[in-house]
Amino acid sequence: MKPLVLLVEDEAALVTLLRYNLEREGFRLVDARDGEEALVLAKEERPDLVLLDWMLPLMSGLEVCRQLRRAPETRDVPIIMLTARGEEADKVRGLDSGADDYITKPFSPAELVARMRAVLRRAQPALANETLQFDDLEMDLAAHRVRRGLRDVHLGPTEFRLLRYLMQHPGRVFSREQLLDAVWGRDVYVEPRTVDVHIRRLRKALNNDDESDLIRTVRSAGYALDRGQAA
Repeated sequence: MKPLVLLVEDEAALVTLLRYNLEREGFRLVDARDGEEALVLAKEERPDLVLLDWMLPLMSGLEVCRQLRRAPETRDVPIIMLTARGEEADKVRGLDSGADDYITKPFSPAELVARMRAVLRRAQPALANETLQFDDLEMDLAAHRVRRGLRDVHLGPTEFRLLRYLMQHPGRVFSREQLLDAVWGRDVYVEPRTVDVHIRRLRKALNNDDESDLIRTVRSAGYALDRGQAA
């Protein structure tokens, strides 16, 4: 699954440049042009990483960073600050506000991508590994195989992608719309209820009578991979 990046930048030309380079490198991108929009999108989209400009309209990047760190939904999301401020004191302020890394403008897209991959490896090892593990469930991404305990689990392509996304974010609750964007893609129109159908298929494949249900349904919110009750 391609990592989702929230780019918070008010310079249109830089947004266009970064979108081209990041999408070419296998990232998905959503962008915000000011701090207030960034906080709303971060909560709605649940990005895997935030690229955050220091100088923003309405609210500074430092304050956005602090608020992202205070919010339960985004406190663990990696943040890289982008800024023209190159003084050591400014870098310290950025890191103290909660940023994981700091890159000074102008920078090369190649350097930025390398920094992003490094931060993601530290924050989400699952994105860099070929095997995902949750409870007694194991997914081999290279061999495209799933096992629960000692038995093989046979999944269709869509259920495999859905399970992979949930295993990359264990415990996090995703709405139907978020799962549609992540698994089916933003450019494909699919009814939200389609997610329910594939969740049922996934549950049927994963859960025997004597096994706990690893998929938790949260009323009016969505689904999460979690240690649940007996099936």
